[in-house]
Amino acid sequence: MLKRIWPLLVIIAALIVFFAIGGPKYISLNALREHQGVLKAFVADHAIASAIGFCALYALLTAISVPGASLLTIFGGFLFGLATGTIAVVIGATIGATILFLAARTVFGESLAAKAGPFVKKFETGLKENELSYLFILRLVPLFPFFIVNIVPALFGVKLRNYIIATFFGIIPGSLVYVSVGNGIGDALNAGQDIPLSGLMTRPAVIIPIVGLIVLSLIPIAYKKWVAKPVTGKKST
Repeated sequence: MLKRIWPLLVIIAALIVFFAIGGPKYISLNALREHQGVLKAFVADHAIASAIGFCALYALLTAISVPGASLLTIFGGFLFGLATGTIAVVIGATIGATILFLAARTVFGESLAAKAGPFVKKFETGLKENELSYLFILRLVPLFPFFIVNIVPALFGVKLRNYIIATFFGIIPGSLVYVSVGNGIGDALNAGQDIPLSGLMTRPAVIIPIVGLIVLSLIPIAYKKWVAKPVTGKKST
């Protein structure tokens, strides 16, 4: 039993340590405003090490499902700029999400559908037939919490390769939005202004391209369902 649930125990222990040392206060706009000079100077002197360290930190906090990933993404944009910040965030988030996926698979073992009713089994069948499309949609839709989307695929036995591909490419649009915010908040931080983040992912300039990507990812599903029908030959007389 312990051999199976040890990943869950490690995650719980890491979360307890994170909150015990006051972790949330360091992942805030106030902390960024207060320490921006020191952070910027360190990044300037140790660019590669800083990017690797940030990527590792992002992976760790994602793996233990710490809230506030959007703020950490803003940190990435502020410290490293749009290109490097996005790369570091996407790689870190993908690594962390994969660790959590593997942990969930270890803890829960068999597919959830094997222990559930026909509706869940039908959902699993559809998911497995179009894994990449479904997973990509889950990543694109901003309605689902990131840690939920990290865990659910493990319950349905999706392939690790498809999970990694869909995660990496599916989180790029949302990451770009928050990294670009971080890349442009220097003046606002210096002026002590608030950074409005409420409803950021549902603004027309953001949601319309995401909806477009969702529609594109639905095409393979629609093709399999309505177009790719088996061809039946005529019976010989």
